[in-house]
Amino acid sequence: MKRWIPTLLAALLAGCAGPDVQQYRAATPALDPAEYFGGVTDAWGIFQKRNGEVTKRFHVEITGSRQQDTLVLDERFRYDDGTTQQRVWRLVRDGGDNGEQRWRGTAADVKGEAQGTAAGNALRWQYTLLLPVDGTTYEMQFDDWMFLIDRCTMMNRASMRKFGIEFGQVTLTFRRRGCNP
Repeated sequence: MKRWIPTLLAALLAGCAGPDVQQYRAATPALDPAEYFGGVTDAWGIFQKRNGEVTKRFHVEITGSRQQDTLVLDERFRYDDGTTQQRVWRLVRDGGDNGEQRWRGTAADVKGEAQGTAAGNALRWQYTLLLPVDGTTYEMQFDDWMFLIDRCTMMNRASMRKFGIEFGQVTLTFRRRGCNP
């Protein structure tokens, strides 16, 4: 067996390991996605390739509303190159225990259902995004981690992978409109 194969396998397995959202259970302020995203929220973000190069900057206006038991997030993206995009999430709380909330959600450009767990000030959100690039659509696995900083501000870091290999990261700062910490 080649000497580099065990090293490669160890690196791949280490890339799959990560924190458990439960470790943030006692962190405050507590994040309730339905409460935080009620109304209008602005977000500013960047996309970085795996080498750290920033290739896109963007602003998102998110309008959150409740329709019975569903939290609807209407996201309107404006990228630095002038292009725009819309994504509408439909999120439903799906139980939880040990101080956590579980969520599931759908959007037109998400394959299947997204799964999320919130505990303390953190939310981990995982899904497969159908990402169009130059006429081809790629299925990219997203692993989002959101952390509530104060009742008005949240930070988000997402890893974007395909076949377990990270292709880039998305970083966002969210701010609720009209909110005073």
